[in-house]
Amino acid sequence: MKKIVLSLSTVLLLTACATNPFTGKKTMAFTSNAELFPMSFSQYDTFLKEHKVIKGTKDAQRITDVGMKIKKAAEIWLSANGYGSYLNDYKWEYNLVDDKEVNAWCMPGGKIVFYTGILPICQTDAGIAVVMGHEVSHALANHGQQRMSAAMLQQAGAVALDAATAKSSATSKQLWSAAYGYGTQVGGMLPFSRANETEADKIGLTLMALAGYNPEEAVSFWSRMASRDGSTGGNSWMSTHPSNTERIENLKKLIPEAKAEAAKFGVSFGK
Repeated sequence: MKKIVLSLSTVLLLTACATNPFTGKKTMAFTSNAELFPMSFSQYDTFLKEHKVIKGTKDAQRITDVGMKIKKAAEIWLSANGYGSYLNDYKWEYNLVDDKEVNAWCMPGGKIVFYTGILPICQTDAGIAVVMGHEVSHALANHGQQRMSAAMLQQAGAVALDAATAKSSATSKQLWSAAYGYGTQVGGMLPFSRANETEADKIGLTLMALAGYNPEEAVSFWSRMASRDGSTGGNSWMSTHPSNTERIENLKKLIPEAKAEAAKFGVSFGK
């Protein structure tokens, strides 16, 4: 039984892959966009029905305007790099929701929500572009698909472990199960999530730069976020996100690359 489950997991890893157009790397894809997007769109519609969506205001229009520029930047970059049809199944939508939570997100397929609580930290359109570029990048890099696939793989491993310890004592099985859960979370799922965050930061910088927003604004945005949080430090080892300090320092290193990429398309920001 153990060999069968492990063999199945190996087959899944070898055959269920997609290519991240921004990195060229193979990523796990146990679910296709054809399966994932309809679920995403349905959940998005349900969310909007259950929350207060702000329409017709200046802020609501800003979210749409910045979102459209980021979308256009993604289309330009993907087309120039041989992925002209990559966004064919995306159905972009931008909504501002009345909520004090400091948050924004983009579901698979391009469904975006900004909470009003994050706007004071964004301050400017460039600040909105920092967040928009980051969240859109999660969708473009199929991070939702990857996390779903990782969870499926983790579950398959748990089944294999259960089969392997079938004849062990109840105490032994419990210890093995606890060790597996902790090991896969800290050694796999959490670093995987942090890697997604860092990748979205990098792609987001490029997209906002291509859209005409200075990527240096990302440092200003995250510095304001750090001030709100009361600290720029912290240990990210047990977190799904890099600490504010890690993020800011990493962004500073990535900004020249984002500017150089934008310059290829005639977009520059001076010295």
